[in-house]
Amino acid sequence: MHREIVITEDGSNTLYIPELNEHYHSIHGAIQESTHIFIKAGIEYYGQNNIRILEAGFGTGLNAFLALLEARESQRKVMFHTFEKYPLTPQEIGCMNYTDYFDPADTLLFQQLHDAPWGEDVPITSYFTLHKHEADFEEVNFHEYFDIVFFDAFAPDVQPRLWSENMLTKFYTALKPEGILTTYCVKGTVKQALRKVGFNLKRLPGPPGKREMLRAVK
Repeated sequence: MHREIVITEDGSNTLYIPELNEHYHSIHGAIQESTHIFIKAGIEYYGQNNIRILEAGFGTGLNAFLALLEARESQRKVMFHTFEKYPLTPQEIGCMNYTDYFDPADTLLFQQLHDAPWGEDVPITSYFTLHKHEADFEEVNFHEYFDIVFFDAFAPDVQPRLWSENMLTKFYTALKPEGILTTYCVKGTVKQALRKVGFNLKRLPGPPGKREMLRAVK
């Protein structure tokens, strides 16, 4: 799959797939988007000291990196499972400039996220443990194990099956009661599918360039 490096409006990079006409992150600011949707509306909202997170789409590793930094800052324990069928190449990873916006000493942590072996629990820091699954979302088969789902799949217009009721049911089942799913997508068909699966929805102000986002509660 051909991917191109794109600079977003906050200066942080993302990837663009021409054949899908899709970006991995918002062109209005990759770091701003991930912080707003997944850290503030996800981890900080949930607010517990021990959190299990399931991410749909490891991609550039940005969401995991920001979650790692938040875990260290708040001194909360985070177990982070993430699925990715098409991992980045070493060259692409080297072009992701997220560490330029944080402490230079954290550059190694970002690289460790990408270097971590697949299919096993890998402690990255004393607060953050990573488990990467090199697989499609269809292989999500957890039961009431997670507190938060980061749903960062490609847009439903591009890959509608990722937003189907069958797929969303897997993530609903994976969440504990009162667990939450956060996503950038507020499309009507997605909201309908989430409600049919069993979620209660709350529309929230979106990140720069997007009016709204969703938080769904089991």
